[in-house]
Amino acid sequence: MTLPTVLVADDDRSIRTVLTQALGRAGYQVRSTGNAATLWRWVEDGEGDLVITDVVMPDENGLDLIPRVKRLRPDLRVIVMSAQSTLMTAVKAAQRGAFEYLPKPFDLKELLAVVARALASPAEAPASLEPRDAEERLPLIGRSAAMQEIYRTIARLTTADLTVMINGESGTGKELVARALHDYGKRRGGPFVAINMAAIPRELIESELFGHERGAFTGATNRSQGRFEQATGGTLFLDEIGDMPPEAQTRLLRVLQEGEFTSVGGRQPIKANVRIIAATHRDLRSAIRQGQFREDLFYRLNVVPIRLPPLRERSEDIPPLARHFLDRARDDGLAGKSLDQGALDRLRQHAWPGNVRELENLMRRLAALCPEEVITAEAVEAELAEAIPVEAPSDAPRGPEPLAQAMERHIRTFLAAHDDGLAPSDIYDRVIAEVERPLIQMTLAATRGNQIKAAAMLGLNRNTLRKKIRDLEIPVVRGIA
Repeated sequence: MTLPTVLVADDDRSIRTVLTQALGRAGYQVRSTGNAATLWRWVEDGEGDLVITDVVMPDENGLDLIPRVKRLRPDLRVIVMSAQSTLMTAVKAAQRGAFEYLPKPFDLKELLAVVARALASPAEAPASLEPRDAEERLPLIGRSAAMQEIYRTIARLTTADLTVMINGESGTGKELVARALHDYGKRRGGPFVAINMAAIPRELIESELFGHERGAFTGATNRSQGRFEQATGGTLFLDEIGDMPPEAQTRLLRVLQEGEFTSVGGRQPIKANVRIIAATHRDLRSAIRQGQFREDLFYRLNVVPIRLPPLRERSEDIPPLARHFLDRARDDGLAGKSLDQGALDRLRQHAWPGNVRELENLMRRLAALCPEEVITAEAVEAELAEAIPVEAPSDAPRGPEPLAQAMERHIRTFLAAHDDGLAPSDIYDRVIAEVERPLIQMTLAATRGNQIKAAAMLGLNRNTLRKKIRDLEIPVVRGIA
């Protein structure tokens, strides 16, 4: 019986030695080289049953080699290794036809398990997706083991159209993961439509999701498309799905089961041609036990679960994240700043209840307010202390209130004060007019027109704030942009 042959390409001699020894002990024949040219010659000559290649080699990028290998020998599987442990590396490897991506430093047991799986399972030429010329969306950054697993999960799903459930605390980047799944998936040519269940009044949710017909209720003067129709051919992101009311859960389950829906007041079924990605910060299994979430809906949504770790569980990712947010603040017009080692140490010690969003807001405040070019531990400590209320009541929220929470609180107050038979669409319009617009205006006034500071205070991305200023026709204060 001929032993399988593994072709190894890596310009690091020590890695070639380790792989040769480990694969040899596992019962494989090994041929190793330090360049892509030799690896390609072996492939052309029909040698090898499996390829393991590094990305960065002296004569060619290993990712560029994969499509050539797949065209010449579609059944030859390729495992990619890389010290450039980013989401883009994992996605590009999958898009170009790699069987698996492993970040360096890798675990030998895991690598041997991947090798065994690659050689044992039937070879299929994966559907190739053209790589997108897009920057990696942060905060999907980090070399921690937890983030590497998320990168690989996203990469594996680039050729699938499965429903995904993302679980993670507020501020961990759930929408960014959803956008990455869309941007690098089969539906990337279609729209990405997001809706936050916690930010929509209960009586408006069904109309928001499924649309309504003219005359469906008082004030419905025109037909309105819901988010399902708007997302046709693309992805519908249902954020904070755990806050969806029971009646809407029942209707969503029916859509997932039957693949179609009717608008509010409508009779004609509409085909639901969307991919569903849901997200929540809640423990839905506990919500099921308490009767707050349907178990059958949970299993329909939880086809591929992704858990986003809180920042405190991946403290090694804090320094690169902090530096990136300072770079982004500089790109937005603030002074360029850097962090000394003491500042980085203090950042890693913080518990980060607001996760990556809290870190980004802190970096923006430091970039805007710190007078020194180099940020010290003392400056970090001062800003962290400033952000925490002093002697707050035990039931008071800790830290600055995010915009979504502030809006929900104001909406509840508004609805309680205006129970005058308004149609849902009219209620929504008045909420926008009487709550969101003045809230943004007051924030801009407090920051003397500084949109960067205002966005940080509101918990918004700067581009999102600019769009709201434009859409709500808010006068721009001529101060700092």
